[in-house]
Amino acid sequence: MSGLTTLPMRTLCEEHGCGLTITEFLAAPALAAAVPREVHKLTASVGGRPFGAQIFGRDPQQMARAAGRVLHSGAALLDINMGCPAKKVTKGVAGAALMKEPELAESLVHAVVEAVQGKIPVTVKIRAGWDEQHKNAPAFAAAMVRAGARAVTVHGRTRMQGFAGKVDLEIIRAVKQAIEVPVIGNGDVVDVASLERMFDATGCDAVMVGRAALGNPWLFSSFRAWWVGGIQPPPPTPEDRMLLYLRHLELYLQGAETGRAVVEMRKFAGWYLRGFAGASRLRKVIYALTEVAKIQELIEAALHGGGGGGSARPV
Repeated sequence: MSGLTTLPMRTLCEEHGCGLTITEFLAAPALAAAVPREVHKLTASVGGRPFGAQIFGRDPQQMARAAGRVLHSGAALLDINMGCPAKKVTKGVAGAALMKEPELAESLVHAVVEAVQGKIPVTVKIRAGWDEQHKNAPAFAAAMVRAGARAVTVHGRTRMQGFAGKVDLEIIRAVKQAIEVPVIGNGDVVDVASLERMFDATGCDAVMVGRAALGNPWLFSSFRAWWVGGIQPPPPTPEDRMLLYLRHLELYLQGAETGRAVVEMRKFAGWYLRGFAGASRLRKVIYALTEVAKIQELIEAALHGGGGGGSARPV
């Protein structure tokens, strides 16, 4: 979720009911060296809401220094990512590649735990394993707990699967049975039915959502209603989608220069502006615009003149 779970997206997810958001994927070497670009990503949530920070790396000293910066940021927890399947991360023998080096991974957790001095919990995110022949998540998770991890998130796919195929709920259940700290289930939770299935099939204590929240923070309103036994909210209307796109853009402008905000928000147009008549045309025009005012005028015109239209016909 690098480049996606920026402060604006996290803010919208929190406003719609997400209990805890996590910062972008932060490289420990750059964070330890105080590289401005990386430090800028370590952003606290708005209004004092609790938030977590996620780091990755393979050098214990760098991880410890990065942990110190996380602690100083006011984060409520520090998550070590040992589950990222991206080639540029695993090529550097970090992320999911660490599941092939449990002893090194254990030393990383120990170094980070020492660095935060018990002031915030350290958690670890892992995958089912490297590939189908090495699905070592239960034993690996147990080693992370021995090193001091206070919770483990398990994505139920192997690194070699990437995001293809189905999540293995049984491996998440096996991790839950192997350790005594909370287990957070992750993968393919896209609606209330899949959320309920994750809890029922794995016995996990919480659920982490990533890609399904892109352009869809309303998902958390549904999840919260299910959790408390409330009435499910109606699905977002085309107007809801356009208005939230505008709000996301406005939030982005608060922390980024105009040109960057325009470019970054193009990808979000593909997630927000879909599922209604005229959405395809709206996206195509936005992709070509370079001025914030023009984008705002376009959306306002669609809201008041028929670009949204209220139709739920997929486009």
